[in-house]
Amino acid sequence: MIDADTTWQQACTALAGGDYEMAFGVLDSALDEAMPTRAGAGRSGASQTGLATAARLCLYLGSLHALYGDAATEQLGTALSEARRLNAGVAGDPLYLALSAELDARTRGPHAALPDEKIRETADPVARFHALCALALAEQPQAALDLPLATGELPPHLRWRLRSWQADSQEQLGNTADAINLYAEAAHLAGGLDRAVMLQEQAALLIQDGQPDVAKSVLDGARLLYGTKQTARSNPAQAEDEGLNLATWHYLRAQALLQMDQPEAALEMIREADRLERQHGTPGYVVTLLRGQILSHLGQQEKAIEAFEAALELAEEVDRPYANHELGVALLDMDRPVEARDRLEIALNEPNYPYQPEVLADIAECDYRLGRMPEAQLAAEQALAQGAVIPASLVLGSVALDYFQLDEALEHYERVVREAAPDSRDWIIGHQMAADVMAQQGFPNPAAAIAHAQQALEHTAESDDWHSTLQDLLARAQTLMGQQDGRMLN
Repeated sequence: MIDADTTWQQACTALAGGDYEMAFGVLDSALDEAMPTRAGAGRSGASQTGLATAARLCLYLGSLHALYGDAATEQLGTALSEARRLNAGVAGDPLYLALSAELDARTRGPHAALPDEKIRETADPVARFHALCALALAEQPQAALDLPLATGELPPHLRWRLRSWQADSQEQLGNTADAINLYAEAAHLAGGLDRAVMLQEQAALLIQDGQPDVAKSVLDGARLLYGTKQTARSNPAQAEDEGLNLATWHYLRAQALLQMDQPEAALEMIREADRLERQHGTPGYVVTLLRGQILSHLGQQEKAIEAFEAALELAEEVDRPYANHELGVALLDMDRPVEARDRLEIALNEPNYPYQPEVLADIAECDYRLGRMPEAQLAAEQALAQGAVIPASLVLGSVALDYFQLDEALEHYERVVREAAPDSRDWIIGHQMAADVMAQQGFPNPAAAIAHAQQALEHTAESDDWHSTLQDLLARAQTLMGQQDGRMLN
C-alpha cells in the first residue's frame, strides 16, 4: 500500500541531493501503484483510498513542477486538475489551494486572487511555502514576509528557496541591505549550481548598491561552484543550464569591473558572456546593452551605437525605453543631437520608464547643442525639479554662461560639485567650469577658485586642453591671493 507522505519524503531526499529526475521517478512510480488504471480515463480498479492517495501524490508532483517557475505552469495546472479529478475533496486541501494561488499569481500577477489567512496559517509548511510564493508573485511582498514560516519546518530543497523568495520580497520593498543578507543565507543553504545562482543574485544587488568590490569577491566564490568540461559532457542538460548561468556570471563580473573603472577588463567579460549566450541559447538584450555601455565608456562610440541598436532589436516592449535612452545618449556623445533627440523622445513618451527626468535633461542637452536656448532651459528646469540634479544643472550652467549670467552659472556648477560622486566625470567638469566662471568674474574669491582648479587639475590629463587652462587659472588666482594677503598685512 502506497503512503503519499512517505513517498514525498523519499522524493525530498532525492531533491536535497539535486536529483530532480529521481524525485519525479519516485512520485510517478508511486502514482502508478496507487492507481493501476492511471493510463486510462476511468477510475475502475482503484479504491477510494487509492484515489485519495493518488490525488495527494499529484499535489506533490505539482509542488515539484512549481519549482520550475513560469516554464512549468502548464504542468502545474495539469497536476492540479488531475488531483481534483481523482478526488473532488482535494479542492479544500491547503496544499491544493496554495498551489492554485501560485499558479494564478504566475498567470495574472498582481490581479491574482490571494491565498486566504487559513492557507497562510495552515499546519502544512509546504502549503505555506507556496502561499508565500503566491503572495510574492502577486506583488504583495510585505504579506509574503509576514507569513510565518521557518527554514527548519521545510524539506532541505525548499529552505534556500524560502530565503530567496524573502530576499525577492525585500527587494520589492526597496530594502536592498536586507535582500543582500537573505541571498547570502540562501546561498549558505543551497548547494552546487543553486548556490552559485544565489551568490550571483547577491552580487547583482551589491553592484546595484554601489559595492562592486564586494560583489567581485562574492562572484569569485560563485565561479568555483561551476562544473568541469568533463562533467558537462556527461550531462548535456546540466551543461546548458550551467552555460547560461555562467553567461550571467560574466555579465555581472563585467558590471562590477565597469563600476570599478576597469572598462577593458569589463569588455573582455561581456564578450565571454555573449559567446556563452550564443553557444547555449540566443543573444540576450542585457548583455548586448551592457556591451554598448562599456564601449561608450571606452570612447568607441560607433561600436557602442551598433551595440545599442542590436539591443533595441532584442529588447522586449518593457525594455525598449532603456535601449532608446542609451542609444540617444551615445548619439549625443557623437554630437548627433537631431538623431539623439528622436530616440530620447521615444523614451520620454513611455510613462512607466523610471528615468524620465534624466531623459528630459538629455533632451535639454540636445536642444542646447541645436541652439534652442529657451527650450533647453525649460527642459533642464523640469528635469531639475524632477530630480535629475546633475545633468540638468550642467545644461543650466551652459545656458547661463551663454547669456553671460555668471553668478547663476556658478551656482549651477557648484551644485554639480556638491551632488556628484567625488572623482566622477561630472564632478571634475563641475570643478573645471566653476574655476572658469570665477576667472571670468575676475576672481572675487581667489581661494575658492584655487580650490576648484586644484581639484580639477588632479583629475585632468596633461594632454587635455583643460590642463593648461586650469594651470593658468590657478597661477592667476594664487597671484591675486598673494596680493590680498600682502594688503591685509599692511
